[in-house]
Amino acid sequence: MVENATKTDSKEPSDLSDFLDPAVTKQEKEAKPVTILDDKTDEKSSRGDQALGDNEKDLIDMYEESFKRFAEGEVVTGKIISVDRDHVLVDIGYKSEGQIPINEFKDEEGNLNANVGDIVEVMVEWWDDEDEIVILSKEKAAKVKIWEEIKKAYDEDGIIEGVIVNRVKGGFSVDIGVQAFLPGSQADLRPIRNLDEMVGKTFTFKILKYNRKRSNIVLSRRAILEQEREMKRASTLSAMEDGKVVSGIVKNLTEYGVFVDLGGVDGLLHITDISWGRVKHPSELFSVGDRINVKILNFDIEKERVSLGMKQLTEDPWLRAEEKYPVGSRVNGKVVSLTDYGAFLELEEGIEGLIHVSEMSWTRKIRHPSKVVSVGEMVEAVVLDINPANRRISLGMKQVVPNPWDVISEKYPVGTTIEGKIKNITDFGLFIGIDEGIDGLVHISDISWTKRIKHPSEIYKKGDVVQAIVLDIEKENERFSLGIKQLEPDPWTTVAQRYEVGKEITGTITNLTDFGIFVELEEGIEGLIHVSEISKEKIKTPVGKFNVGDLITAKVMNINSEERRIGLSIKRLEIDDEQTFLSDYVSKMGPASSSFGEILRENLQEKLGEKD
Repeated sequence: MVENATKTDSKEPSDLSDFLDPAVTKQEKEAKPVTILDDKTDEKSSRGDQALGDNEKDLIDMYEESFKRFAEGEVVTGKIISVDRDHVLVDIGYKSEGQIPINEFKDEEGNLNANVGDIVEVMVEWWDDEDEIVILSKEKAAKVKIWEEIKKAYDEDGIIEGVIVNRVKGGFSVDIGVQAFLPGSQADLRPIRNLDEMVGKTFTFKILKYNRKRSNIVLSRRAILEQEREMKRASTLSAMEDGKVVSGIVKNLTEYGVFVDLGGVDGLLHITDISWGRVKHPSELFSVGDRINVKILNFDIEKERVSLGMKQLTEDPWLRAEEKYPVGSRVNGKVVSLTDYGAFLELEEGIEGLIHVSEMSWTRKIRHPSKVVSVGEMVEAVVLDINPANRRISLGMKQVVPNPWDVISEKYPVGTTIEGKIKNITDFGLFIGIDEGIDGLVHISDISWTKRIKHPSEIYKKGDVVQAIVLDIEKENERFSLGIKQLEPDPWTTVAQRYEVGKEITGTITNLTDFGIFVELEEGIEGLIHVSEISKEKIKTPVGKFNVGDLITAKVMNINSEERRIGLSIKRLEIDDEQTFLSDYVSKMGPASSSFGEILRENLQEKLGEKD
């Protein structure tokens, strides 16, 4: 351990003549004998001193003071009597002044802090007896004094102040007048996350150990903080009670809450007790070191556990929610959360309402709320229902604007021709944009009177602008039915007039099946020649005997406009041709000379009659 700087007693001469100037004569020395007293005066010398006169005694004191010599390493007090370019001269009561290098009186910026008449403490470094020069040091005197303070602080369990200069391995370097070491574990009560924050700050420390010879000093700040904490802890515990509002410092942040130092006692502010509103993480509201006010919810003195609350400092907003947000009222709020089934809207801190996905639009089928709103967005809504007991409010966005289905039937009555762009094509029809959010459907069966359409994309593509007629509007089911084919008359209504039964027609074969041949009479109008009506001969299938695209002539046998069917026959056409030929032949033969011709004609007519 470092001991105090000790003062070495100066060895004083037994005869004053040893320090007199060489010019002093022998007669002066012999004129009157003088006895010089040192500090260790025995009884004999003391009695001799009493025998001297007062004047003689004063003279002795003056000589002693003038020629007093201090020990090297001794700290003395002197007065600055001169300041020159290189030295400061200090009178320490010796026959010659002491010198101190001028640099010891300059600060870091080079400013001189020395004035004639200033009293300073200095240390005697060494003597030059020949030149009668005394070399002094102000800095070394200060260090001696500092070491004395260090020893005193250590012996008396006191404190010392210092500035943390910089970080070093394992801790910090501290300036307390001399360099000292502060271990990282002794810097605070808990581990410090950012050690650089302590550099440059002034603190008080306890001295754990020191060694002056090795210039080794170990400090502790934690020891002081522990003492302070224990004192605060006792005071805090004695004053703690349920329901009391106290102030504390945020000590640590976790996912589930905040640890608050109430003064030597830590309390937990759970995340659910921070706010009446939604808190994802305490770090959104607090930082370590923040001073906050909290309410003691529960204090277990045996386990020394303290439960804290912050939201309890204000009134529960749900107590007045029903009168503040009546059903039907319009509200504004911020979207704080999105789920598959809707969006949560914060109306105020602690009160959130749900906008169900079905209440976001009158017309659009919204699969996810993110298609309409985003977190952080301000939204206007209407209160649909409120249940303070369950802390629930149901909201609607679509109710802010009129329901377009309420006026659509008035705006577009049945039979109205509209024009719109194809927004989507499916296998069952076309969706055409009518008004904002309302699409009309043209079913595949309402695209054409006559064409056989397998898929609407055969005729239309997305983005095409088309006209259609309003066929039906179902407000309850939100259906808007349109038709394109209804823009023109149904050609089947006049088929019976244009294609009379028995009329001979010519058409193009469009399809061949085992049961017959389909023949196009005009665009979209087809007739069927059943396999039994192809020929008088029995044919199992027309496939292979006819080709698609061939022109074929047949006779109209029947027409069913409601079922959109026309029956054709080749066989009947052939029979008609045979009858015509026979009639012409018979008429050219004239009257028969014998009964053979009549018999032949009758037989032939009977055969034709049976087939008919």
